[in-house]
Parts: sequence; C-alpha cells; structure tokens
Amino acid sequence: MIDYAFFLLLGSAAGAIMGAFGIGLLITHQGSGVVNFAYGAMASWTAYVYADLRQGAYPFPIPGLPGRYHFDGDVGFRWALLLSLLTAAAVGLAVYFLVFRPLFRAPALAKIVASIGLVIVFISLIEQRFPDNAGLRVDPILPREPVTITTDLTVPRDGLWLLLIVALIGIAVWATSRFTRIGLITRAAAENEKGVVLLGHSPTLMAAGSFVVASLVGGLIVILASPMIQLSSQLFTFAFLIPALGAALIGKFRFVWPTMLTGFAIGMIQSSFTKAQGDFSWFPQYGAREGLPFIVIIVAMVALGERVPERGAVDSWKLPAVPSAKVTPQSVVVPIALAVFGLLAFGPLWRGAIMTTLIAIVLALSLVVLTGFGGQTSLAQMAFAGIAGFSLSKLAMNWDIPFPLAPILAALIATAFGVLVGLPALRVRGANLAIITLAGGVAIAEFVFKNPKYVGDASTGGAQIPNPSLAGWDFGLILGTNASRPIFGVFLVVVVALLSLGVANLRRSASGRRMLAARSNERAANGIGINVTMVKLEVFAVSSFIAGVGGCLIAYRFGSVSDASFGTIASLTALAVAYLGGINCVSGAITSGVMATAGVAFFGLSRLSSGSSDWEVLIGGVLLIVTAILNPEGIAGGIRTKVANARTRRVALAAA
Repeated sequence: MIDYAFFLLLGSAAGAIMGAFGIGLLITHQGSGVVNFAYGAMASWTAYVYADLRQGAYPFPIPGLPGRYHFDGDVGFRWALLLSLLTAAAVGLAVYFLVFRPLFRAPALAKIVASIGLVIVFISLIEQRFPDNAGLRVDPILPREPVTITTDLTVPRDGLWLLLIVALIGIAVWATSRFTRIGLITRAAAENEKGVVLLGHSPTLMAAGSFVVASLVGGLIVILASPMIQLSSQLFTFAFLIPALGAALIGKFRFVWPTMLTGFAIGMIQSSFTKAQGDFSWFPQYGAREGLPFIVIIVAMVALGERVPERGAVDSWKLPAVPSAKVTPQSVVVPIALAVFGLLAFGPLWRGAIMTTLIAIVLALSLVVLTGFGGQTSLAQMAFAGIAGFSLSKLAMNWDIPFPLAPILAALIATAFGVLVGLPALRVRGANLAIITLAGGVAIAEFVFKNPKYVGDASTGGAQIPNPSLAGWDFGLILGTNASRPIFGVFLVVVVALLSLGVANLRRSASGRRMLAARSNERAANGIGINVTMVKLEVFAVSSFIAGVGGCLIAYRFGSVSDASFGTIASLTALAVAYLGGINCVSGAITSGVMATAGVAFFGLSRLSSGSSDWEVLIGGVLLIVTAILNPEGIAGGIRTKVANARTRRVALAAA
C-alpha cells in the first residue's frame, strides 16, 4: 500500500493541473456559455512564453513579424511571470472579442468548430516559434526537496505545493461566486442572461472578464508546473484538458468543489495506474490512463443524466441549411475528368497532392452525413478511420482475406466502434457529444494505436498493408520500384465517385429525409412517427463506415498504418477541413478535400510561395475560425448562395 500511496502523491501535480483546468473551464462557461476546447492550447502558449523569457526572448505570435524580441539575458522569474500572465490575459481577451463574441448567439457546432480552429492555430504557433518544443524545460519554481510523510513514504514536495495553490485558487473562486456582487451577477447570467441585461449589466463585459480570469488561472498553473513536466505542443492541449472536461462535467460546469476534487482524483489515480501495470498482468498496459477520463465523462453524461447547462439566451443562428442533392452528368463527369487528367498529366508531387485531396474528400463525406445530415458532432472520426486501417492489416496480412472483402470488413469494424462511441448521442448532442467523442477518440488512440499487439514493430513503419489487387491486377501505389503509380489515384477517384453518389442519394432518400427531420426538431420528428433513436444510430453507422473506408485508403496509400496518421489532432483537423469546405453537402466535401492540408490548394500555394507551407496549418485554422463566424455554410455554401443571389437579381432585372 505504501507504493500505491507514493504513486498517488506523485500524481498530485497532474491532478492539480487537471483541477485548475476544470476551474478555468467552469469560469469560462459561467461567464460566457462557451465550452472552450482551446483552453489547454492557450495555456500551452503561456508556458512557452514563460520558458522563452527565461532564456532571454519574447515570442511574437503573428506571422510576418520577427520570431522573437531578444533581451540581454534571462529576465528573471518575477518579470517572466508578470509578462507571461499579461500575455495570458491578452490572449484570453483577444480570443473572446475576435472569436467568441461574434459567435455570441451561434449554435454549439459553430463554437466547437471555432475552438478547434484555435487549437490548430496555437499548436501551429508553438511548433513554428519553438521548433525544439518537445524538449523544452525550465528551472524549478516551487520547492522540490523531498518531504517525508511516514518513515517509508517520501515524495517531492513541488507537486504538493501545486496542489495547495490550486486548492487556494478554488477557494477564492468559490468565495467570489458565493459572496461577491460580481460572482452573484455571473451566476445569475448563467441562469438568465436577459434578466441580467435588464438589471443594467453587460453580458459582454462579464464574458470577456471570464476569459481573462480563466486564462490567468490556466497560465499561472502551467508556469508553476512547467519545471515538473517536459513541455510539448500537445501536452496541456489534450492530456490535461480532457480529464478537466470530465471534472467540469462532474461539477455540472457550475460547482467548484466537485470540479476541483474530481480533477485531483483523476490525476492521482492515473499515476497509480503506473504501479498497477507493473503489479498485475491483467491490467491494461495501454490506454488505461486515457480511458479513465472517458469513463468519468460517460458516468457524468449518462449515469448521472447531466448535460452541459444551457444559458438563458435564445440562439438566433441555426445549423447550416442542407441543399437538395442535384446529380447531373456535368457534376459527375467534370470532377472525375479533372482528377484523372491531373493524375496522368502531372508529376509525382502534384499526383500526391491529388491523392491527398481524394482521401480528404472521403473523410469529409463521413462528416457531411454525421453533422450535415444528422446534426451530430464527432471529434473521433480519425479514430474510426484508424480502427479500419489496423483491422485491414490484420485481415489482409494475418488472415489472408483478399481485396475488396478485407477493406469492407475493416470498415464494418469501424462502424461498430462508431456506433458504440455514438451511443451517448441518444441522450446528448452539441458540446456534450463533442466532449464524449473527443475523450473516446483519445482512449481508442492510446489503447489501440500505440499498442504493439495491434500496431506491430515500430521499426517496420507500423502494421503492414498489401497492395489492393483484383483478378491478378495490382493497382497499389508502389509496384516494384519507388515510383508512384497513377493507377492508384484512379482507384481513389472511383471510390470517391461511388461514395459521393451514395451520399447524394442518401440525401434524397427516405432515410435522408428522416435524418434531416430529426436534425431539425427531434420532438417534432418523434411526433410524426420517426424513430429518432434508430436515426441517430444510422447516422453514426453510415458516417463511421465512410470514415473506415477513408482509413483503408490511407493505409493502402502508405503501405502500412501507424498511430501517426490517426491521432487526436488528425480528428480535429478532419472536422475543421470539412466545416471549412461545407459540412452540409457533397460539393462542400469536395471543396474540403481541395482545401485539405497537403491537398491541391495548399500544395499549389506552397509552389507559388516558398514560405507558405510552413504556415499552412495555421492558415487553415484561421480560415476555419473566419468561416465559422462569417459563413457557417462553408466555402461551397457561400459560393452557392452568391450564385443563387446573382440568378435572382438577373431574373428580377429581366422582369423589370
């Protein structure tokens, strides 16, 4: 038991970070109604700013400016802390007024997408401004001398100090919300925003203040914790944020004590899993730590029957309208002809960009069905794609199941996982469902994609995949030489064309109409005899199957499959690109593929400007945020609206 007590106390620093992040998420939601999925990424930037200041420099986040301003040397702890916290406050203020204030009355999906855009932006900024970000460390801040609890139990005291500091912050936040005027007003705004307006208070100022305070809390804790944890661009972004979301859900995004204590418990129990993995052969060696927050979130969402509370404001924005699916010979033949021409006429680099675009179209189609037709949200699409990819390796390499049966079975396995992760959609949606799928996707990635039992020997590049072949005709990407073959691209074109026609026909079918009815109003759909439960499961099944097909195509393209292609960032990027192009129609999915990272548009841009490729991920994140704010229908929807308006004006002028 002493050993387990040691590991529990050793996890105090991680628990403190999770508890602090949970408090920050609670503050943000109470003040603005936003579940900020970018909270960890914003805190990460603050940690790197502090680390850079201790090395005598200050990083500029805006592309085009010099990378950093250099001081004479280490500015010292006090100045570094002050400048870092001022940066955190400025980031919080800028994020609110530039991103979430324009989305004040937007539906949950638009806010989720904007948060994802911010995650992409901040991670890209860190990777660009700190190329060696994975190995960055700073000098100790809190006392680190060991403290003796009992004669047999000695632990470092810095984690305990951090736990105490977070507890004091929690007490201060609780006391402020309970006994001060601003706290009472904020709590009242969370219940009835209109009433607070009538009392003469500004919801905008309260929301901005909540972002600043939350950013300061997160920034302070990551700075104090940075000497204990080796910084990386994704550490605070996901490893600590997802447990914090679970803690905030336990606290119903309202109560400080359950939120903080749940965060403490998750971090400390996760640490004890390290000991359990060594003591018990039956204990999972992969995914147990990441699976715990997922279980906590499921309990909070399903067993307790709780959901993220809605605010008193009435949403005036609706989900993007789904246009009718018009399939004409021109709409089918022209894109296919252009893709095949590009594959045959251009060199291998352009050919690779076209292949990337085609695979991205498949992944975007899965989100068109899920979000565009079904109104559901998933941050785990690439996890389902990865399940299919790894399953394909087992089916084809171990069991000698031939093409095309192997990829179909692999996609069906992904379908089963998608339905399981989507079961909570029967009770929740919007931000609630996004939290569940994000945690589920991370758990799948850690349990499956990093497990050598499924991945294979890392030295071989991952789980191997044979070329697709039918009747002795091999149409894989590589055959005998290192040169890529256009025939594989033609194979991708055929798959994309079939799936696009299938999704278009689904939109026009009775099943598609039931999906749209349930998306629009679940109660009304139930009233006219639609089984909403079955419709939601159907949406997740079809979407996961298409994502599984996309995972198989990725596996065929690289000849192997590894966790690098199917991580959490990949899932967020997939949703981001799909929303950017247009989440509600097949033409939007095609536009998304063209705009995908390393796709045709970005490759062409990189050829025109040698430095643009360094910032293409950040540009994509910014474009996503702008699209969520200005044009919820995406690029394809915006073009379609302008064409329709121009046609209407011409008709009106002709009639006049």
